[in-house]
Amino acid sequence: MIELRELTKRYGDRIAVDDLSFTVSPGRVTGFLGPNGAGKTTTMRMALGLGRPTSGTALVHGRPYAQLREPLRQVGALLEGSAAHGRRRARSHLLWLARSNRIPRTRVREVLGMVGLEDVARKMPQGFSLGMNQRLGIAAALLGDPPLLLLDEPVNGLDPEGILWIRNLMKDLAAEGRTVLVSSHLMSEMALTADHLVVIGKGRLLADTPMNDFIAQHSRSRVRVRTPEPDRMREALTRAGLRVSTGEDGTLEADGTEVSFVGEVASRAGITVHELSRRAASLEEAFMGLTGEYVDHRGTARVPDQAEAAPPGPDRDPADVRTERGDR
Repeated sequence: MIELRELTKRYGDRIAVDDLSFTVSPGRVTGFLGPNGAGKTTTMRMALGLGRPTSGTALVHGRPYAQLREPLRQVGALLEGSAAHGRRRARSHLLWLARSNRIPRTRVREVLGMVGLEDVARKMPQGFSLGMNQRLGIAAALLGDPPLLLLDEPVNGLDPEGILWIRNLMKDLAAEGRTVLVSSHLMSEMALTADHLVVIGKGRLLADTPMNDFIAQHSRSRVRVRTPEPDRMREALTRAGLRVSTGEDGTLEADGTEVSFVGEVASRAGITVHELSRRAASLEEAFMGLTGEYVDHRGTARVPDQAEAAPPGPDRDPADVRTERGDR
C-alpha cells in the first residue's frame, strides 16, 4: 500500500503539500483529485522518492521508495508519458529498464503487446504521437508486473479505444488485489473507473471516502418534470414541501425526492405530466462544490463585441476591424 503521514512540502513561502495524511489500500482503484496546483503531482513524486518532503513521510509497502530493492517489481509509475529518451527505440527503452531490475527480456515483448505498440517497437519515441508516448509510459509502468501502480493523467492523449482499454486495465488490476492510485482531471472518466476518492485542495486533504459516499455528501439528486402546466406544478410541489428550480431547458427540477412522490403530487393536483425522470448527482458537480474555493485560476466567458463578431467581408476592410478594436 501507499501511506502518507503528515506530509508537507514547502517551496520558500509557498506550501505545495500541507500536512497531508492518507492511505491507498489494495483491491480498489483510488482516484486522486484536486484542482490545478492542488499538489497532486508533487505528492506522487514524493511517494516515488523524486522529491524530498519538508516534513512527514511517504511510505510504499511500509518503507521509503528509495529503500526498495528492484523497485520496478514493486511499483509501476506513470508521471509523464514523454519521459522516454526520444532517440532510443521503444523496445530498447524498455529493455534498459528491465535489465536495471533483473526483469526478463520476454516481459518487454509482453507489455508492448499489452499496450498495442508491437508494430512500432523498433521506432524512436521522438516520432510518436502523444497517445503513443502515453502507451509507452504505461508499458514501462507495467514492466515489473508490480502490485502497486501510480498513474498521473493516464488517459492523456489516448483515443476513445485507448481510454476504454486503460479504464478496464486499471479495474482488472485492482480486482487482482493490486493497489492503483490514479490522478485525472476528467471527472466523467474518473466516475467510471474509481471505487474510492482522495480529494485535496491547496495541498490539504478535503475528502477520503468511497465514490458513492462522496457524491451523496457533496451534490444533490433531483427529479426532472416536464409539463405544459409548469406554474401549477411548481405550486403543488412547493406546497408538498419540495424545493423547486427551473432547469436550463425550462423544465422543473425538484430536489431531494423520488419520481414516485412527484407523480403522486401531480396526480392529486390533476396536472398533466409529459416526463418524470430522476437526475442523479454527478461526480463533477460534487467535486466542483467541494473544491470551488480552492481554485486559483478561473476563466470567464466573454461575448465578443460587434466589431470582433463580424468577419471582414466585401464591404468591410480588415483594417476597419482593427481600428474599431482600438488596435494600432
